[in-house]
Amino acid sequence: MEEPIGFVGLGTMGFPMMSQLAKAGKQVFAYDADPAVLQRAGKVAGVEAAASPREAAERSGIVFTCLPNDAVVDAVYRGKDGILEAAREGLITCDCSTVHPDTTVALAAALKPRGTIHMDTTMLGSKPQAETGEVFFIVAGEESALPRIKPALDIMGRMHVYTGPSGTGNKVKLIHNALGNLNHVAAAEALALAVRSGVDPQVFYSVVKTGGGQAYSRAFDVKGASMLAGNFTPRFKLSLAAKDSRLAMQLADQLGVPTPVLALGRDHLQEAEDAGYGDLDTAAVCKVIEKRIGRTLSGK
Repeated sequence: MEEPIGFVGLGTMGFPMMSQLAKAGKQVFAYDADPAVLQRAGKVAGVEAAASPREAAERSGIVFTCLPNDAVVDAVYRGKDGILEAAREGLITCDCSTVHPDTTVALAAALKPRGTIHMDTTMLGSKPQAETGEVFFIVAGEESALPRIKPALDIMGRMHVYTGPSGTGNKVKLIHNALGNLNHVAAAEALALAVRSGVDPQVFYSVVKTGGGQAYSRAFDVKGASMLAGNFTPRFKLSLAAKDSRLAMQLADQLGVPTPVLALGRDHLQEAEDAGYGDLDTAAVCKVIEKRIGRTLSGK
């Protein structure tokens, strides 16, 4: 009999990932702090709502957590009725959240004496990939746990890469996101320059996308299209992108690595979040640039 899976955190990514597991025939014990979301989860075939993170862990052999920030992760694991209270020999916890590596390493150290293995299984992708089971997982921690968690990763994702000891997955994810966020800002500035120079931004976008030159990136492709359409329905919230860039720059500061260019991405996202755009898609960072040039990129 296959071991049940716990899933804590049923947000933009978590709910469809949980649904993929249930659709594949897994028994899932799910928890979310929002009662309405938890009630909706309980209506999914193969999913049973748990009363707390602790209960989800108690009734499962593997638990996935998908949470918005370090503080929530810490509360879910260490707080009252948290996962740590259910830690035991043989349990594996997998945190898909994007958090500081120190948070993951500390949790792994706290869980290990109880016989629980803690893995960082952070992700690349957004809501569309979660809905189709095409998330890319960056996995770190005790390599011996991989055979047990691989079937679940294969259901929720198209691929996974093992990066090494606990915390290395978080490091890879943060550096990746800092680079991606900088690309979003650069895309907005390039489009703004095209607009103000009298070039049709759609023509410029098409040249970059299809011309085969070095300026092309998937970030420009996807986020540039959103900027030109004025469509900021969140695939990935700007507030989360800002948080990721802040964590990446904290890591750089800890290590004494100068990253003045990557820091520009953090600063622009922070400015956009402070201006009230945190709940919009990351592409809304262009609104900071639009304010500087006195018009929208979309023309709307």
